[in-house]
Amino acid sequence: MSINIFDLMELARSRPAAITLGLGDPDLPTPAHIVAAAAEAIESGRTGPTPATGLLELREAIARKLSRDNGVEVDPETEVLVTTGGQEALFLLVQALIEPGDEIIVPDPRYTSYDRAISLAGGKMVLVPTHAENNFALDPDEVEKRITPRTKVLLVISPNNPTAGVNPPEVMQRLAEIATKHDLIVVADEIYEKFVYDDAVHVSIASLPGMRSRTITLNGMSKTYAMTGWRIGYLAAPSSFIRAASGLKEMVNIQAPSVSQWASVAALNGPQECVEEMRRTYDERRKMMMGELDRMGISYGHPYGGLYIWANVSSTGLSASEFSYKLLDEENVLVLPGAGFGQGWDDWIRMTILQPEETLREVAERMSKIVEQRVSRVG
Repeated sequence: MSINIFDLMELARSRPAAITLGLGDPDLPTPAHIVAAAAEAIESGRTGPTPATGLLELREAIARKLSRDNGVEVDPETEVLVTTGGQEALFLLVQALIEPGDEIIVPDPRYTSYDRAISLAGGKMVLVPTHAENNFALDPDEVEKRITPRTKVLLVISPNNPTAGVNPPEVMQRLAEIATKHDLIVVADEIYEKFVYDDAVHVSIASLPGMRSRTITLNGMSKTYAMTGWRIGYLAAPSSFIRAASGLKEMVNIQAPSVSQWASVAALNGPQECVEEMRRTYDERRKMMMGELDRMGISYGHPYGGLYIWANVSSTGLSASEFSYKLLDEENVLVLPGAGFGQGWDDWIRMTILQPEETLREVAERMSKIVEQRVSRVG
């Protein structure tokens, strides 16, 4: 049995009481000072058009953030582009970067919006499998083996969606060396950077020696500040690339929403304790769910970062598609089967930690019924 994740999500939407651990939309509220900044922008009439690249005040805030948090120096006037969410940033960077026939090295499993964007640009994905025994970090040797004369780009997503893997500092250093050696452009998707756990460390590859001039960093407000619906992302890259991407941006939708941009200025310039509070909340949920999965005998890649747990349900005797459908049909809980994140991953499910802890405990109880049902049948 194979079921499309979009069909599963549509089925879940038809059930108002369903508990959804599908989409990666934070359930925590946008911090109050950000909401207040948006209201003030509306009240004061700051709702008019902005430059296609975004408010200078926001680009300056992004540049300060990159310097402060990531060790990356950029010119806010020429090296930052504000986008209408991270999804648009992804689309624009691929369209501006990839020519027909170009190869882009992509970790597998992966967020498959990259598949569609690369296909539309005429590029070719070259997949690098990642493995549970390495906590789904990229293996630099496997990356280098796949480089050909057509290779143009290396995609680095850390923390990763869907696996919650984080590339350790030594892996990032090796990937930087490989990119330099083979003259590759690196796309660094850092949308989950603020949510790392245990002893994991986030390293921005653009901060490593020689990498700023060959790295395009993608990030945004959605996950860090619980602003998914506000639709603000950004790209930081060399000025020549920003010019090309900005031209496309003007054709797509002219500019990102003005009020959301002013709110984002407040998010980046204001107090950051709210981000750490969110991280602690997610960490508590993560640990609780890991304990419940251990109790059920379900293995998983260690979730060192992000907002997901990538769990292997093969011990139930069901494929991930069967397990996901059965869990929704019988227990009214939505998780996503791994086939939605690449071929060959139908032993795995992606579940979010974006529900209150008591709700996640209820999910674990309902999931246990499916697991115990299968075990009793085998017995």
